[in-house]
Amino acid sequence: MKKLVGKVTEEEKDEIQMLFERRNGLNELAKVITSDNEALYEKIVKDMGETSTKFQNWWKRMSEHYQWEGSDKGNWEIDFQTNNIYLVLA
Repeated sequence: MKKLVGKVTEEEKDEIQMLFERRNGLNELAKVITSDNEALYEKIVKDMGETSTKFQNWWKRMSEHYQWEGSDKGNWEIDFQTNNIYLVLA
């Protein structure tokens, strides 16, 4: 089930979209990098951690700012076309 709970500005959407794309790109890169290249592997792991933290902090900051409805049994998602925020329940 998906329920509309809010909307963000274009600038806020751009911020989370950049983090979303970066996180996905790093995850794909991590699949092809072996631990043989230890320096690059460590850099990717560090960047993944930092990006994931920024991603989670964006959701926390926006949910507090806009007072979105939430649930322990669900998560929020954004529609990048409309900037709408949905609560998705499992």
